[in-house]
Amino acid sequence: MGKVYLIGAGPYDEELLTLKAVRALGKCDVAIYDRLVNKNILNYLKEGCKVFYCGKESGCHYKTQEEINRMLVSFAREGYTVGRVKGGDPFVFGRGGEEALYLRQNGIDFEVIPGITSAVAVPCYGGIPVTHRSVSRSFHVFTGKTKDEWDYDWEVISKLNGTLIFLMGMENLEGIVKNLLERGMNKEKPCAVISNGASSKQRVVTGRLLDIRERVKKMGIKPPAVVVIGEVVKLRENLNWYEEKPLFGKKICITRPRKKALEFKERLYDLGADVVEVNSIKIKDTSENLGEVIKLLEDFDYIIFTSANGVSIFFDYLRKVKYDLRRIKAGFAVIGEKTKEALEERGIIPDIVPGEYVAESLYEALKPHLHPGQKILLPRAKNSRSFLKDALSKTGAEVFEVEIYEAVPGEDFRDDILDADYFTFASPSAVKSFVEMYGSNILKGKKVVAIGPVTAAELEKYGVDAVKADKYTAGGIVEKILTMEENHVCKDEKAKTK
Repeated sequence: MGKVYLIGAGPYDEELLTLKAVRALGKCDVAIYDRLVNKNILNYLKEGCKVFYCGKESGCHYKTQEEINRMLVSFAREGYTVGRVKGGDPFVFGRGGEEALYLRQNGIDFEVIPGITSAVAVPCYGGIPVTHRSVSRSFHVFTGKTKDEWDYDWEVISKLNGTLIFLMGMENLEGIVKNLLERGMNKEKPCAVISNGASSKQRVVTGRLLDIRERVKKMGIKPPAVVVIGEVVKLRENLNWYEEKPLFGKKICITRPRKKALEFKERLYDLGADVVEVNSIKIKDTSENLGEVIKLLEDFDYIIFTSANGVSIFFDYLRKVKYDLRRIKAGFAVIGEKTKEALEERGIIPDIVPGEYVAESLYEALKPHLHPGQKILLPRAKNSRSFLKDALSKTGAEVFEVEIYEAVPGEDFRDDILDADYFTFASPSAVKSFVEMYGSNILKGKKVVAIGPVTAAELEKYGVDAVKADKYTAGGIVEKILTMEENHVCKDEKAKTK
């Protein structure tokens, strides 16, 4: 018999996921997720996990609640560990209580992992604290959505001094306001409606109880949304921290292998961007090819790495076969900063690092140190550019190129990249795999940033114009995006003054 985890994923922002939730996701054989769950969260599932979408929205249900309940029980009885992933918290209008009772009635072991509720987090991202010592000492959470008549005592609710929060209240905003006004709530009471909170689509409309409906309609605000009513709304003017971030409102698609994307992704998050992580390539380890040269390793004059992946896979293989690194007498050359850092993590300081992180610059940096008869080991990816091997061979050196890994197309398909503002590519292989998965038309008319000239040239093959980062690193891509945004803002300001 398996087990079911009812997992709260918080309100969209991937980094609001709890450590406990991450650990549970890593155990799952099957995952069933809802509409409001950020799909990046599915990246925490273990390899091979079966994923099912069971989103529900007004007028459109992929699965009924009864079907979801039966799926949970069925998979658990087959011995699977099941993750039921919900936006916000499972027990705050998430029907987690119903699912837990159904599991208990059917003898299924389960565990509930709380999530950060949107009742608190979404107002926070809108610059509104739900309590404040001198303004509101309580908050009250209601569902704004019901298929039947509300059974609320509006007389009592309208007299509450604390903050009123209505989740899923957009469609019934008219009824909420009407009931409060009819029971005597002050028509000047501050109100806010926060749509798509904690995401690049976040939009906040503020007003008074009297006019909030008209303001929302005028702005074209759509669900999902949280309605906040109370004096704390006035604090947004000074506490609007999220929307002040330089990349707020921008959705950026990154296409690096998942393990290599973390630092890049976190930097974008810190700047306020909404990141869509597409695992366009997977790294297939073929380091067994080193078996042919392992006995010659101590005879090489130089070992050259052109990627951090190559460093990791090379040294992992040596450790696996218990090769003593003290036998290596070669000098080491690397193509760039990240490759240098990967080598230094192995306790080796590279002898040669070029000024520009391309094969041509690496060759120019190496050339003064080379002479005929030297042995050079070049462990790298399958289908790498031939330039470096060819140029090194022309010096009279004996070059041993070994394919120790292969970049193969990833398995992910993300339909939420269609409205991305930027697409970023850090290698030609990422470009090839992305185009194989999605086609090149999706990139037409979009802002595309390449890590360097080689990647940009690969994009050009598919008719895609790309801007090159000034520094050929992931950090360089971020800086280029910031510069493009600053230039865009300056153009807008100039246009307004004309």
